[in-house]
Amino acid sequence: MKIPFNPTHAPFVENRNFGRAFSYISSMKTTHLTLTALVCIATAAACTSPEKQPEKVVLQPPPTITVKDFFKNPEKASFRISPDGNFISYRAPWHERMNIFVQPVGGGDAVQVTHDTIRDVGGYFWKGDRLLYARDINGDENMIVFSASMDGKDVKALTPEKGVRAGVMDDLHNIPGMEKSVILQMNKRNPQVFDPYLVNIETGAIKALYDNKENFEGWVTDHTGTIRIATKTDGTDQVMFYRATEKEPFKEIMRTGFKDSFSPLFFTFDNKNIYASSNLNGRDKSAIVEWDIDAKKEIKEIYANADYDVDGLDFSRKRNVLTMVTWTGEKSERKILDPETQTMYDKLGAEMKGYDFWIYGENDNEDKFMVWKGNDRMPGKYYFYDAATGTSKEMATLYPWLKEDDLAEMKPISYQSRDGLTIHGYLTLPKGREAKDLPVVINPHGGPWARDDWGYNSEAQLLANRGYAVLQMNFRGSTGYGRKFWESSFKEWGKTMQNDISDGVAWLVKDGIADPKRVAIYGGSYGGYATLAGITFTPELYACAVDYVGVSNLFTFMNTVPPYWEPFKKMMYEMVGDPKADSLLMRAASPVFHVDKIVCPLFIAQGAHDPRVNKDESDQMVAALKARGVEVEYMVKDNEGHGFHNEENRLDFYNAMDKFLDTHIGSGYKAKEAEVKK
Repeated sequence: MKIPFNPTHAPFVENRNFGRAFSYISSMKTTHLTLTALVCIATAAACTSPEKQPEKVVLQPPPTITVKDFFKNPEKASFRISPDGNFISYRAPWHERMNIFVQPVGGGDAVQVTHDTIRDVGGYFWKGDRLLYARDINGDENMIVFSASMDGKDVKALTPEKGVRAGVMDDLHNIPGMEKSVILQMNKRNPQVFDPYLVNIETGAIKALYDNKENFEGWVTDHTGTIRIATKTDGTDQVMFYRATEKEPFKEIMRTGFKDSFSPLFFTFDNKNIYASSNLNGRDKSAIVEWDIDAKKEIKEIYANADYDVDGLDFSRKRNVLTMVTWTGEKSERKILDPETQTMYDKLGAEMKGYDFWIYGENDNEDKFMVWKGNDRMPGKYYFYDAATGTSKEMATLYPWLKEDDLAEMKPISYQSRDGLTIHGYLTLPKGREAKDLPVVINPHGGPWARDDWGYNSEAQLLANRGYAVLQMNFRGSTGYGRKFWESSFKEWGKTMQNDISDGVAWLVKDGIADPKRVAIYGGSYGGYATLAGITFTPELYACAVDYVGVSNLFTFMNTVPPYWEPFKKMMYEMVGDPKADSLLMRAASPVFHVDKIVCPLFIAQGAHDPRVNKDESDQMVAALKARGVEVEYMVKDNEGHGFHNEENRLDFYNAMDKFLDTHIGSGYKAKEAEVKK
C-alpha cells in the first residue's frame, strides 16, 4: 500500500532534482457512404435504381495474446547514458531477472554488469564509471544499495543486506571532491527515521553526516551537496528546519498542517531560495513556486494549472536553467520553460507524431540523450539522440512481440458521483467488439492517495484482449486534483470513496456498455480493499472479485504498518480513522467483519513478506470466508511482498486471474447460462 508521507517512497535517486520532503506521500473503422448512396438518400423519389445501403462494419477481435507475452520481462528497458557519453546501459533479462548491461555508444558487444538471480535490479544510475542500483530480498522493501564497476568485476553492497531500508538521497553530481561519493539515507540507527551518510562508492567507506538526535525524517541538499533543510512530523504538523551552513544548528522556518502541501524540490542555482510545489496561500491546486528562505515567504509563481496539481520541475545541470514543469492531467503534461529544450522537443516532435515522448538521461555535456516514446497501445521504444547532429537512432522496443494494432485504446472519461463530484478515469474497451453488454472489470487503484493515469497498462490490455471492458477511476482522494478533492476522502473508506466506484458501475450499465450480470472487480493494495468493500457492501453489483494484497481489517492494518510509517500515525488517524475514537466507523468499514454479505466467488493473492499490508490481512479474510463455506481461491508467494515482482510469480498470478475471470464472467459464464436455459 502506497503511503504518501514516507520520503523513501520517492524514486531510487532522491537527488537535488527529486526532493519530496513534504510530499504526501478500440478504434472503430468508419464506413463512408458512396456518393451514389448519398444522392439516393437525399432524393430517394428520383432514384430509379434500388437504394444502396451502407455496408455493415464487420468487427474482428484481435488474436488472443498469451499471459506470458503481456507479463514476461521486457527485452530491454531503462536505458541510460554514461556521464562521458561513450557508453549506454540498460536492463535486460538474465535467468528470469532483470540485470544491467553496458555497451559502447558506437556499437559492439554488451558487457553484463550484474548477475542477480534473487530479485530484479530496479532503479539504477551512473556515477562516474560505476553504476549504482538497488533491490530488496523477497519483497520486504528493505532496499539494499549496490555499487558496480562497469565491467561487472567489482560489485559491492554499500548498505546492510538485512533489516535496513536504504536509498540514494543525493548523487553529488559533478561536485568537486565528491567524484567517488554519494549521500545515502537509511534507517540503520532508528527503524522509524532515515539518517544521512556519505558513502564512497568504490571502497564502501561510510560516514554519518549528521547526529540526528532530533529524529528528522527528510533532508534537502543544496547544489554543493550540503544538507541545508531537514523536515519532521510533529503530530499532524509538518515542520521544516533550515541552516545556512553545516556549522550552524537547524532552526524551524515553517510549520504547516498536514492538509497543506509544501514540497521542496531543489534550491535555486545561487543556493539562496528553494523551488517547491505548494498549495499554500489559499490555493486548491499545487503550483510550482520560488520561496524566499530569509523572508519566509513565496516570492514567485513559476507555473500553475487551473485543473491539476503541478508537482514536477526539471533543470539543466550544465547550464543551470529551469527547463520544464511537469504534471499529470488526463495524460502526462509538460510546460517547457527554456528555448534550447523547446528546440529539441520541436525537432523530435516531427519524428514522434502520434506518440507521447520524453527526453531524458543525458550525458554531462548535455549533447547526447535518451528518448522514450509510447502511448496506450505501445509500451515504449528507446532512441539515442545526438543533439549536435540532430539525429536519433532507435535502440530497442520494450515488448517487440506485442503488435500495436492488436491492442486496445485507453480513453479518458468522466462521470458524476451521486453527490455531484466529477470522477475522472480511463475506459479501455475491447478491440473488435461492439461496446454493448460487455463483461466488465472494475479496477480501482491502490494508494488510495495516488491515481491512475493514461498510457500502456499490461493488466488493462490483457483484460481487453479477453473481451472485457476495463474501468479505472480516480475516486475522491486520488491525488493531482487539488486539496478539496483529496480531503473529501478523509475517513471515507468504504463510504463515499466506495460510492464513487459503484457509481462508475452504474454509469457503464446506464450507457449500455456493461452487462450488469457480468461485472467483476479487481484491485491491488487499497484497490484490494475496495474490491473486498465492493463485494461486502454492494454484493449485488459484482459477479466475482480478485483481491491482490488488499486490506481487510482497518484495526490490524494500523497495527502492522512498517516502522517508518509510525511518525505519521496521527495523520493516518485523521485520514483513515483513529482505532479508539473512530472504532465504530473503522469496524463498519472493515470487510472482514461483514463477510456474511459476500455471495460471489473471490480470488485472493498475497505476498508472504508484504511490509505494508501484512499477510494476516488476507489470512483473516480467507479463514472467515471458508468458515461460511464461501468459494475462495488463495495464492500466497513466499518470496514476494507488496505485489508480485518476480517473473514466474507474475505469470502464475495473471494466469490464475485469467482463468478465474473467464469462469465467472467470460466463456464459463456463458456455458452456465446456456445450461440454465436448457
